[in-house]
Amino acid sequence: MLTATSTKYDRLSIEIQSPVARLQLKNPPLNIIDIPMMEELVSAIADVEAQPEISVLLLSGAGKSFSAGVDVAAHTPDKVASMLERFHAVVRAVVATKKVTIAKAHGHCLGGGAELAMVCDFVYASDDAQWGFPEIQLGCFPPVAVTALSALIGQKRAADLILTGRTIGGAQAAAIGLATKSVAGSEVDGEIEDTVRRLCALSPAALAITKKASYAWDAIHFDKGLARAEKVYLDESMKTEDANEGIRAFIEKRTPVWKGR
Repeated sequence: MLTATSTKYDRLSIEIQSPVARLQLKNPPLNIIDIPMMEELVSAIADVEAQPEISVLLLSGAGKSFSAGVDVAAHTPDKVASMLERFHAVVRAVVATKKVTIAKAHGHCLGGGAELAMVCDFVYASDDAQWGFPEIQLGCFPPVAVTALSALIGQKRAADLILTGRTIGGAQAAAIGLATKSVAGSEVDGEIEDTVRRLCALSPAALAITKKASYAWDAIHFDKGLARAEKVYLDESMKTEDANEGIRAFIEKRTPVWKGR
């Protein structure tokens, strides 16, 4: 079994040991997802998708966190439309891939990082991982989560996380269905490798077709729902004074002053 490691990415590392591709976010210290990383993710996932012998795509984060989310500086009025288009291209690529996707969630798994993990087929979390969708604290909302989180964990639990912006641990994330399983940090890799071994013993073609059939209904609604959430985000949310104040306050490291408009 040959191992190939790509060196063409700055924000990622990718190692392919057929039938598994291991993609790691690398933007220390918190693996913030900035626009260069978004572009690299789309390219890397397309590269993996083009290789029929690969059946499993593992996403992880270098260092002490999976990802603390999308770069807040990319939410300014001059950048937000381009940022949203690029980040949602990443999410759509993960949702559409024929590969079985596995996310390793440790440390911070917040905002866009949590959205990226939640759309994977399997999510293995460390007990001390910190999950959350804190966008409401900036005066906006997480478009992928408002589209798909209710289907994963139920409407009431989704509303709790999205509308309060509170953070939960890995064990609670698993208990409510946001993660597949949560274990001690030292055991996460072992859990993932056990699942990888099971998947590698199966037909890549059968896995791809079964995944397509399993998500056929959800995929239709996700596409339409995310398009609507994008429109509301850009046409309404990001045009409020509070959203602009929330972004500025975060960048300036101060408490926002809300005006309710």
